[in-house]
Amino acid sequence: MTHHFLKIATWNINSVRARLPLLLAWLQQHKPDVLMLQEIKCEHAVFPFLEIEAMGYTALVHGQKSYNGVAILSTHPIQEKSRSLISEDNEPARFLCAEIEGVDCMNIYAPNGNPRMDDAGLTEKFRYKLRWYAALVADVQQRLSQHRAVVLAGDYNIIPEAVDAANAAAWEGDALYVPEVRKQWRHLMNLGLYDAWRTLHGTQQAYTFWDYQAGAFQRDDGIRIDHFLLTPSLADRLENCTIHREMRAKEKASDHVPVMISLGA
Repeated sequence: MTHHFLKIATWNINSVRARLPLLLAWLQQHKPDVLMLQEIKCEHAVFPFLEIEAMGYTALVHGQKSYNGVAILSTHPIQEKSRSLISEDNEPARFLCAEIEGVDCMNIYAPNGNPRMDDAGLTEKFRYKLRWYAALVADVQQRLSQHRAVVLAGDYNIIPEAVDAANAAAWEGDALYVPEVRKQWRHLMNLGLYDAWRTLHGTQQAYTFWDYQAGAFQRDDGIRIDHFLLTPSLADRLENCTIHREMRAKEKASDHVPVMISLGA
């Protein structure tokens, strides 16, 4: 490592152009080395490169018009490794992997999967979520077989456990919490990855998403769906994992908040 530590953050920004002032202010204040953005909701051509580069960041962007889209911002040299998990026609922009300081930084924006059921049974949206996760597990497995240091961060659209929701019962049957989806989370964990938040904070309740509807944030009716998973060598260096819930209270906030980890030398 060339630096004493690496600060890596993830944030589902829910439109990078709509939230640009919030993003720039947050970068200015917290100065992460790396920021993985999800749901940028714009194509490469209209991404705010100039403003972000003026803050000292290089941006790798895998964009899509109006929907999805992921980007990785870095103050360190960055090399793109992959932007696809499933090579299907019209694959949505939901994945971007880059190597930064010898670490594979995997930025994921997992499919939501709702509605899970319709009159014909399991929906294509839900089946796609399961296919996507199977591909993610296979991708991570391959990197681990090559002894890569991996950070897997982003909006997983999975509530791993009841403790990760203010009201878990309200999510029964939802594609974020059904057994088949939580099983995908366990598949990832069983590869030997560590959940950064749980590693440091035990069973402490904390959320990263509050719906815009029905005063969810005011009532703290949230869920934890934005996660950092780390390979053991990185988990050993984990010093900090913070959820920036204050960002949800801002005017024109995203419905998700940033999560940031610090890795020691």
